[in-house]
Amino acid sequence: MARVALVTGGTRGIGAAICVALKEAGYTVAANFAGNEEAAAKFTEETGIKTYKWSVADYDACVAGIAKVEEELGPIDVLVNNAGITRDSMFHRMTREQWQEVIDTNLSGVFNMTHPVWPGMRERKFGRVVTISSINGQKGQAGQANYSAAKAGDLGFTKALAQEGARAGITVNAICPGYIGTDMVMAVPEKVRDAIISQIPVGRLGEPEEIARCVVFLASDDAGFITGSTITANGGQFFV
Repeated sequence: MARVALVTGGTRGIGAAICVALKEAGYTVAANFAGNEEAAAKFTEETGIKTYKWSVADYDACVAGIAKVEEELGPIDVLVNNAGITRDSMFHRMTREQWQEVIDTNLSGVFNMTHPVWPGMRERKFGRVVTISSINGQKGQAGQANYSAAKAGDLGFTKALAQEGARAGITVNAICPGYIGTDMVMAVPEKVRDAIISQIPVGRLGEPEEIARCVVFLASDDAGFITGSTITANGGQFFV
């Protein structure tokens, strides 16, 4: 029986690539999304991957959504915390709402999703939790105090929880992508994009599929000795 993988923010960009790669690797995949029903319907039509709508910022919605996924597909063996938002603003102009929205989704959302699946993983003595952090959680970024703080918090969460899950057969790891050629990045003006690429030693943006391959590895049995780790995938833009 195929292992079940749940990917948050799984219908577009990096999340969509992760879902497809996991399906191709033999997993039964569920894709969570928060709002864009048209994109979700198109994704399911193109891939055959079932989608489930709820906000990761809402703990009760996560509990209910996870229960529905497990009822329909089986116990969740692999959780990929990919959902994230930005509310960029220089700090002196940042509102409390901009701060809280990002923390609620990008940091608390990781708790909200991992907490309900953790008991089952411990009981079955197997689990994989992979959280998509960011280069800006490692180095910081002007105009992203909220985002950088949340993504850095994801790394602390990963290191702490890895120590708790190790003896139960659960690995907990993170991936920090650099600038990836998603629709959001490709939509910025060409001059801005060129300026970003000029800072990347390999001379190009990353591809969503390159991040997806990292996830597939960390989810596999081959990665059973890797936990509490961060894969830095940024083309050499920042070294830890």
